[in-house]
Amino acid sequence: MSRTTTPEHGSAPTDEGEGEGEDRHAAGADGMRRALAGIGLVVAAGAGALLSVGAFLGLYTRPTSDDWCALWKARDMGVLGITADFYRTQNGRVTNAFLTGLIYSDDMRGPKLLPAVLVVALGVALLLLARAVLRALRVPPPSLVLLAAAAALLSALLFFAGTRSYQVLLWAPATISHTLPSVIALWAVLGAVRAARGRRGWERSVAVGGALLVGTALGMLSEPFSLVAGVFAVAAGLLCLPRFGWAKDRYASTWCAAACLGLAAGLVLLSTSPGARWRRAQHPPEPMSFALLRETFRDWWRVWETIGGQSAYAGAAAVGVLLGLWISRTAKGPAAGLPPRRLFRIAVLLPLPLIALASLAVTYGLRTGYGDVGWTYGRTWTSFLLPLLLVLCAYGTWGGYRMGLLLRASGRSAARAAALIAVGAVAVGSTAALVRPVYALTTSTVVRATAWDRQNARIRAEVAAGAREVAYRPLLIGGLTEPLFARTYERDWAARCTATYYGVDRIHRP
Repeated sequence: MSRTTTPEHGSAPTDEGEGEGEDRHAAGADGMRRALAGIGLVVAAGAGALLSVGAFLGLYTRPTSDDWCALWKARDMGVLGITADFYRTQNGRVTNAFLTGLIYSDDMRGPKLLPAVLVVALGVALLLLARAVLRALRVPPPSLVLLAAAAALLSALLFFAGTRSYQVLLWAPATISHTLPSVIALWAVLGAVRAARGRRGWERSVAVGGALLVGTALGMLSEPFSLVAGVFAVAAGLLCLPRFGWAKDRYASTWCAAACLGLAAGLVLLSTSPGARWRRAQHPPEPMSFALLRETFRDWWRVWETIGGQSAYAGAAAVGVLLGLWISRTAKGPAAGLPPRRLFRIAVLLPLPLIALASLAVTYGLRTGYGDVGWTYGRTWTSFLLPLLLVLCAYGTWGGYRMGLLLRASGRSAARAAALIAVGAVAVGSTAALVRPVYALTTSTVVRATAWDRQNARIRAEVAAGAREVAYRPLLIGGLTEPLFARTYERDWAARCTATYYGVDRIHRP
């Protein structure tokens, strides 16, 4: 009787142990999912709040430096007039001039709204790009909270972690030249991906033609970005040749070739313009020499010393690790969408040398164009800082995926908790590290706006009363030039543009 009521030896304990193991595994997976979602929510909320502050600060931007010239030219010449002026007498940047005319066509309303447009456009583009990459690798997309955290933190790092936050986000002449091109390029890549998924011939033809047109426009918008984009487009086009096994057809390589051709055409149109020739005559480039190369490498090293000294950039890799840990829970592995192993190794190792090469080219251009202080123009670093942040996030994602597999295989909850705490601390700490620069940016921007409004009201009243010469007190911000900076009035282009903007003959210090 006892044999019929008692289970076979070992059967019941085994089933019970397996059930307990499965329950513990499920509980651990649920705990990790909740922890990842919680960390992602904190990072997304923190970075999103900082970006919201930056977008709102656009309402407190006031004219300084190149703003003064752009304002009166857009007002008096119109969009086409300022475009022709740039081409003939300034620098040849036709696209730059056209966008400047559009943005300044209603006085400062455009520059005030531009930061919000950049924040939204960049964040959405990064979010869509992450989804597109994971889909191409046949990986189930992670939690939307984690994707939003990655997009928000990368955007916040780009805008606030550098040495020239005001110029990168709030000063329209710099954002048009150095921030906007990266945003446009991301959306162009997304368009190319959308056409590739559609598998329709006409869509791909439109995408290739669009790459040619957009590349030409970008070539006449920003020389530093064109150099960086050209380096990456050439490398991507070569890797995507069908013979290497990554791409099944020549669409990706053709698109990259069209983009390169457009960038080259834009640079040729820019460099051969009367405005570019005039600018080179004012600042003749230094001839190639060993001394110039030595100084360029020294400047390049200084650039990367400055970037490496900002620990907040580690957050780009940390948020990637969070993504990788989430992916490791649901995917057997992203290898299904990867190229052959040899090409994959090249694709993994190549980005950092490309970034180094592109940044060196930008540094050389700054050295020849602006001399020994050119490397300090941090606004130009945006062109290669965004690729750097994307690469760090990608490396972090792969590392997080491999780490997740190891943690899942070991089954050690303590190791899993320690990894989450360490990575979460870096991601959250990186977000927290941006609070101070955003606070400083907010204080300086709002204080200057208040002082500028008072001065502007006084000047307007004096001009209305018939004054032909008014006092102007320089209000410095963001390391930018203010009127009355030069020793002689004839060489003070900012003062002359300010006088023209207000409709007076001359301005002077109080």
